[in-house]
Amino acid sequence: MEALLRDYTRYVIDEAWPLQRKGIVPAGAVKKVADFQASLVGFEPQTKSQEALHDAALKQFNTFYEYRRARLHSVTSSIPAVMWYTVAVGALLNILLLLLFDLRLGVHLLLGGILSFFLATLISLIALMDHPFRGEMSVSPTAFQLVYDQLMKP
Repeated sequence: MEALLRDYTRYVIDEAWPLQRKGIVPAGAVKKVADFQASLVGFEPQTKSQEALHDAALKQFNTFYEYRRARLHSVTSSIPAVMWYTVAVGALLNILLLLLFDLRLGVHLLLGGILSFFLATLISLIALMDHPFRGEMSVSPTAFQLVYDQLMKP
């Protein structure tokens, strides 16, 4: 089972994560996960302590599977279009509201510039975080690499 876990972890680091960065949901680990599950389910505990450990391992496997599914779903999911419309309408309303103030030109430009800079920064941040696994500003496989280096290196 350790070899199966080691193989899965190397696959995620070396093959799956680069595909995720391109927006492709990797499918190569399905057999690896199924093999590990079959091995785990096929184990027959002989003692009470083995039974307790087996039960805990099955619960951890279910948690792993849910997190894996959520990660793979996040590769293609994004912020809904209605939220983008809300952000755009909110930005336009803020700028229109600013135009209603009766201020001197210099103060108006300064206040408008600060508000526009803030809105542009906020919209840029939302756009960068819209696809958490894509591009250079994405989630990295550092956690998998750390677990591999500390616990799994042969």
